[in-house]
Amino acid sequence: MNLSSVKKLAKQRLRGIMLIFGLLCAYLCFTFLSGYLPTGTNPSSDDAFRKFTLSLFQEETASSTLNLHFTLQTPTDYGILNAPVTFGTYNTDSVTTMASIENCRKSLESFPYHSLSDENKLTYDVLASYLNTAKDGADFLLYEEPLSPLTGIQAQLPVLLAEYQFYDVEDVDTYLNLLETTPQYFASLIDLEREKSEKGLFLSDQIVDTVLEQCQSLLDMGENNYMYSTFEQRISDMEEIPAKQKADYIKKNQQIVQNSFLPAYQSLVSALTELKGTGAELSGVCNLHNGKKYYEYVVSRETGSSRSVPELKKLIQKQIKNDVAAMGQFLEVSTLSKLSFDENRPDKLLAQLESKIAKTFPTPANVNTDVKYVPKTMEPYLSPAFYLIPCIDHSSENTIYINRAHNMEDLNLFTTLAHEGYPGHLYQTTYFAQKEPDPIRSILNFGGYTEGWATYAEMCSYYLTPLSKKEATLAQKNSSLILGLYALADIGIHYDGWSLPDTVQFFSAYGIDDTNTISEIYELIVSDPGNYLKYYIGYVEMLELKKEVMKKTGDDFSQKKFHKAVLDVGPAPFDVVREYVLKSYEK
Repeated sequence: MNLSSVKKLAKQRLRGIMLIFGLLCAYLCFTFLSGYLPTGTNPSSDDAFRKFTLSLFQEETASSTLNLHFTLQTPTDYGILNAPVTFGTYNTDSVTTMASIENCRKSLESFPYHSLSDENKLTYDVLASYLNTAKDGADFLLYEEPLSPLTGIQAQLPVLLAEYQFYDVEDVDTYLNLLETTPQYFASLIDLEREKSEKGLFLSDQIVDTVLEQCQSLLDMGENNYMYSTFEQRISDMEEIPAKQKADYIKKNQQIVQNSFLPAYQSLVSALTELKGTGAELSGVCNLHNGKKYYEYVVSRETGSSRSVPELKKLIQKQIKNDVAAMGQFLEVSTLSKLSFDENRPDKLLAQLESKIAKTFPTPANVNTDVKYVPKTMEPYLSPAFYLIPCIDHSSENTIYINRAHNMEDLNLFTTLAHEGYPGHLYQTTYFAQKEPDPIRSILNFGGYTEGWATYAEMCSYYLTPLSKKEATLAQKNSSLILGLYALADIGIHYDGWSLPDTVQFFSAYGIDDTNTISEIYELIVSDPGNYLKYYIGYVEMLELKKEVMKKTGDDFSQKKFHKAVLDVGPAPFDVVREYVLKSYEK
């Protein structure tokens, strides 16, 4: 096994930037729906259903300025006017949340399902599944941790703000007004952490130290803080703004960063320092009251799989066994050939990938993709690469970022671009967008599908390289095996109660005995339950569905047809994906 690959994954943050402010529909809104029930079929059931889902979309998207800005370039086209400027707030009221979910479920179930179009039936099924999962999590709002080292607010917020694009002067004003509200937002965050502390659900000291280090690194940047430089760059690119106004905006941003944004981080540092020592030991969530039940909910939410945790464990073990057996067939391949692409440029490799997938994947959407490098000042805080999901009303313009602080060349760069670009995130996102799905589909998060597809795409890409088939198989199975070990360790730590020594023993059985690396892995998994499962389980669920379709179609199996069937469904839980994919083979 490649230890450097293990270390790379251990230190790697999530690929891609996900909007994490708002916890989506079932947690923040739907209260307005208590009186929303369709009456009869005039207008038609389909029209009434689309009005209903549009109302959900409008309410949820407008509840957070960041969600709104990263979802829509022109909100007025979707009936969203005068949305408040806010980061949103944290809701820990389980009773109100459950009532909101039930109100929405009641409204949804009032529509005559069999009278809906096929597209609306699919949206109905996806939304119903989403609400059922949200209902399971309503009692665990305090168990959620917004300060995870991997995906926490403290790490993601500056990046999201740095990527907040200015389409017009109004966007600049909204951005600055939003930045000024950071102290209030962090105050609600601190209140949440105090409540978690009182209930015995606060962070362990080790994770607190990691979060404090992240916050302090931002505070210590001084004049080199990218909250200054990225704003200046965005302003300088706006030709319609006079020079004097640009200078005024730059000065105002500096004042707000100094007087509001950075003090908010300092208040968070003070609060976490005060609360340190009130959390539990660094261990899995199964050690919390009702922790196993909470983890079952997290796994269901993150993976989109309806399998029980024990069933998933067996599925992972089965795949790991298959990967090890496949690798054993090529023991004579001690090292991989040194790959050196003629054009080791991200844009060229991305174009190659788009061309190479033509035989086995449907025609991609016609979009523009800009491959950029992460600014030097942001390199320590960002993942090796990420795809920035475009607004749903402007999906033709896409961006992939490459972080040169990581080993981003040759095979690693190629497979990473497959994950982020073709046939991964960019391809899946823009392919589905061209179908013009119901807007509500864009804000229902199904990480198992999206990350599972991107991981599946990454695994496929090994066979598109100049490596021999034996070498490609060995490299791909090694990558799959490492991710499988992470997934199995996630269950071991959070469901079976593995300690650090247990985790060391587990990895040692696979030849990984660097205790420092395993300690890093342990802390990453403890701090973000289910994170690696959505990648691996999503990928394996894709493989299981593929096997089922291959068995059903026999010699008539077509890779392109299978991929099209999965992509046409779009992000959804796997029970829904399976139902609609199999249904497509009956037509």
